[in-house]
Amino acid sequence: LTEVYSSSPALGRYFRSAQVISFSNESSTVIYQLVFSVPPSTEEFMENSMNPDFIRNILRQNIYDED
Repeated sequence: LTEVYSSSPALGRYFRSAQVISFSNESSTVIYQLVFSVPPSTEEFMENSMNPDFIRNILRQNIYDED
């Protein structure tokens, strides 16, 4: 995750760290925390760049690009 988000053209400059919070072998589930340092908040920035769907899609695109 660190490599994906730190190299992202859209979020790389804001990305600070990724940390695993919880891991389950039974269900193959990982809960992680992403830390971003964002500029003084503007409504547009938070709605677009910090949108959870946008952040997930950056990871999805990276996975698709590797296939």
